[in-house]
Amino acid sequence: MSYLITPKNYTPLLGGNETEQGIKLIKDFFQENLSTGLRLRRVTGPLFVQRGLGLNDDLSGRERPVSFPIKDMENATAEVVHSLAKWKRLTLAEYEVKPGYGIYTDMNAIRADEELGNLHSLYVDQWDWERVIRSEDRNIGFLKEIVECIYAAMLRTEFLICERFPCLTPSLPERVTFIHAEELRRLYPTLSPKEREDKITKEKGAVFIIGIGGALADGVPHDLRAPDYDDYSTVGEDGLAGLNGDLLVWYDVLDRAVELSSMGIRVDQAALLHQLKLSGQEDRAQLYFHSRLLDGTLPLSVGGGIGQSRLCMLYLKKAHIGEIQSSIWPTEMRAQCTAMNIPLI
Repeated sequence: MSYLITPKNYTPLLGGNETEQGIKLIKDFFQENLSTGLRLRRVTGPLFVQRGLGLNDDLSGRERPVSFPIKDMENATAEVVHSLAKWKRLTLAEYEVKPGYGIYTDMNAIRADEELGNLHSLYVDQWDWERVIRSEDRNIGFLKEIVECIYAAMLRTEFLICERFPCLTPSLPERVTFIHAEELRRLYPTLSPKEREDKITKEKGAVFIIGIGGALADGVPHDLRAPDYDDYSTVGEDGLAGLNGDLLVWYDVLDRAVELSSMGIRVDQAALLHQLKLSGQEDRAQLYFHSRLLDGTLPLSVGGGIGQSRLCMLYLKKAHIGEIQSSIWPTEMRAQCTAMNIPLI
């Protein structure tokens, strides 16, 4: 089911040619800042992986991967990636990357089950990054340092793009606010998780919500996560579970919070086994990725993804992600966008 937010009196601030120039400027500048800040080097990532190895990410566990048979491999099935969380960790091991350093890549995916709208497309493009860490780095304090480094790159990119196009004005606050999903639930107990996100993000401007995937005190998770990449069950010094989270910013154009990044400290052996048990997926421990992690041949890591089109949309003040990327949209949505002066590519 598609869903379209209809902003009032919307007029694009940049024309088509300027928009394309802005997209290139943002992508070139931000990835350089990201790689410098987190000490990452670029690698080439796959568009698809082989089914049955446990390499593709299950996201919330409900999405169907786009797949096809491989003729020269006796019709073995390939799956278009949902993201590269697990593939990146294998690559860190293959390249023998040292603690404190990492990799990033351009991740392109097709998510056939997306509910299409202003922020969701069949086509997903993001910077997927992963960095090797030490056992003593597996804590919330370290995760916050990583988030602040990424957010600083976002602020620098915003300054650059507003200097290049004076019709654009900065909107990001100077600092990101951290809050655990359980603290957020207690703060707004009568609201849904999405309503809580909008409420806190409108107030603070930029928020990192910690602890995505595990059940909160009311027995319901803030949002769903697959059990085999982010660690959402390890309990921190504050007594709250989760070493992962989502970065959201308030976006006036759509009058709502927008998630720009999902990231986290990845599962170690204990967390993987625990989360597989919690989710009833213990049989996955036999898959290639999972067995590599359990036999100790994969490094500890932190990683995540940062939406490229969404970041460009935010900086260029666009009302629809289809103004940034070329994709397929329902005929009715295209007609609605045309009527509202939203030019889809």
